[in-house]
Amino acid sequence: MNYSIAVIPGDGIGPEIIGEAKKILEKVGSVFGHEFLYTEVLMGGVSIDAHGVPLTEEALETAKNSDSVLLGAVGGDVGNSRWYDVAPHLRPEAGLLAIRKGLNLFANIRPAYLYKELSEACPLKKEIIGDGFDMVIMRELTGGLYFGDRFTREIDGVRTAVDTLTYNENEIRRIAIKAFDIAMKRRKQVISVDKANVLDSSRLWRNVVEEVAKDYPEVTLTHMLVDNCAMQLVMNPGQFDVILTENMFGDILSDEASMITGSIGMLSSASMNESKFGMYEPSHGSAPDIAGKNIANPIATILSAAMMLRYSFDLDQEADAVEGAVEKVLSEGWRTGDIMSKGCRQVSTTEMGDLIAGKIL
Repeated sequence: MNYSIAVIPGDGIGPEIIGEAKKILEKVGSVFGHEFLYTEVLMGGVSIDAHGVPLTEEALETAKNSDSVLLGAVGGDVGNSRWYDVAPHLRPEAGLLAIRKGLNLFANIRPAYLYKELSEACPLKKEIIGDGFDMVIMRELTGGLYFGDRFTREIDGVRTAVDTLTYNENEIRRIAIKAFDIAMKRRKQVISVDKANVLDSSRLWRNVVEEVAKDYPEVTLTHMLVDNCAMQLVMNPGQFDVILTENMFGDILSDEASMITGSIGMLSSASMNESKFGMYEPSHGSAPDIAGKNIANPIATILSAAMMLRYSFDLDQEADAVEGAVEKVLSEGWRTGDIMSKGCRQVSTTEMGDLIAGKIL
């Protein structure tokens, strides 16, 4: 089978980690008889440098005409004046928001799984970790505060900034359905996270989620306030199965969840629309401070490519092979610097990719 992939290396460490994910896909293609066809797309700071905008219409069309999108990372040091001393819609991250909106990628799926081999890298105490944890954070991606009306102006002589948080019931319902569908394939538990004690948008969120839950009688639904959820993630992460939440809360909670896995470099991500089309990216940023040093952890990007094989291409056996290869390499004690622990052997970005590719048989 042939599959077309729009590849967005992006900024910072993006090109390095994308190179390793492509290495893994090429090995999968060789072993299982597939061909992956790549079209490179500029987005983020590199697109600003080349075209003056973080995402061109041509780049978006290329993505739309592909079978899926594989993304590295966008953005840079906020002190980089040529990228950030401009209007918000011209900054690198605006390209990410634009492509999510343009491709209607409303459902962000972020697994957070603690490999037993990385328990030493987890910052939580052993008695908190217990037997580990395995959760999925389902984040609504195209609504809420990040997409609402905003302005900064002087009002009555005082500089005032306004950001608008808006959700309608249709936006909430479709992400809730995705969350309950995933829960049906897992442990059948959904914790819906909101701030219903303060926000009208959260009260609507809670009402609509409860309506959706009626269609899934096998799934247990629990509501949790976002501040409590943030605490519970570091007090008892094993209680979570599927966390369902809105855009900004999901952004924050998924990064927190990534760190208790041992490193944000371990957390993969899929952003899906109502079909099987998706954009796959690591949850971490562009890490400009280590760009070009060949020390970045490529595993989150590699696992994101595995999610692409599974969710967009229905290649479950191939996805299992990639995930199994990652686990084998970790069990043998190979580590990049961010997940390094005593008794293990440290390797570079490219060496980690080589090791994982070598385990796909």
